[in-house]
Amino acid sequence: MSSLAPFRVLLPLIASVVLVACAGTGAPKDRVPSPVAETVTAPAPAIADVPTAADADAADVPATPDTGEVIDALDDAARVAGDAAPANGTPTDAELDYAALYGEPVYDPIYDPTLPEAAQMPRSYDPWEPLNRKVFAFNSAVDRGFAKPLAKVYAKVVPRPVRLGVTNFFSNLGQPVSALNALLQGRPKAAGQSLGRFVVNSTLGIGGIFDPATDAEIPNQSADFGQTMGVWGWRDSRYLELPLFGPRTLRDGFGLVGDAPLSPLRQVGDDPWRYGLQGLQLVDLRTRLFAVDSMREGATDEYALIRDAWMQRRAYQIESVRRTDRDDHEAGLPDYLYDDDAMPTVPVDVMPIIPLSPSN
Repeated sequence: MSSLAPFRVLLPLIASVVLVACAGTGAPKDRVPSPVAETVTAPAPAIADVPTAADADAADVPATPDTGEVIDALDDAARVAGDAAPANGTPTDAELDYAALYGEPVYDPIYDPTLPEAAQMPRSYDPWEPLNRKVFAFNSAVDRGFAKPLAKVYAKVVPRPVRLGVTNFFSNLGQPVSALNALLQGRPKAAGQSLGRFVVNSTLGIGGIFDPATDAEIPNQSADFGQTMGVWGWRDSRYLELPLFGPRTLRDGFGLVGDAPLSPLRQVGDDPWRYGLQGLQLVDLRTRLFAVDSMREGATDEYALIRDAWMQRRAYQIESVRRTDRDDHEAGLPDYLYDDDAMPTVPVDVMPIIPLSPSN
């Protein structure tokens, strides 16, 4: 009995191993697996489980395009773009065929001789800009605090036909100065037109209050001694902001001195009458600037806007007279660039005192 004792201990263990082996090989097919076995042996999702294009259409969900299709589409687009506009700038086959068919040169979008040259805007020469800006700030303060409010009251109280008569009157007074300067510039026709306007408006226009010369198609010429010196050769002049006079150039500053003795308004001997007329002309001038006030107030740099606009207009006026036959107004610039109403400036005859002027 004692010799069989180890077998008695091993017998239950061997029997359990045999039973487990038999259960693994002979288990029925409808056996319910245990939860633990399912957790361990659950297969990963197959690739076939990803929605296809048909499934996406059925589910109304956009399908992801195939990578090969995307590459083919990009190649086609690049090929079309390359045919339309070659990277090296050479003409396309279609352009060559068109040129050969119609006998025309191939169009070059880089250089087209039929297009006009690019406009070259004159640059403002302003070496005294720091000082000019200070004077501009002073002029702006005087304008906003005194001139502009007074002009608004004048425009509100005085009827428009009366204000138009005042403008015509002062414009007519400047015609003799324009006539002389046009003659000095070598423009006798323009000088005759200025004198003709002065005579017609002073007589038929009752002292220039009315403007029958315009109805008679006599153009309004505007010339001053600063412009005359520019025509003579002093073209490049530095910008100068004068107190109360506003934008000028150094050349035009000397031009004020030359025009002062010729001004009819400054020949009025009675000081109260002359000062009154000068003040009225200043107020009338300020009302004509209402049209550009919104542009000035909306500018990022009002000083640069006024300076550049005035300098460009002045340069165009001078160059137009120099490059034409000086008597053909139509061959130069448009009329609005000759007309002071485009950007009126303070005329010489409205200031009581002009430095170095022999009329003082």
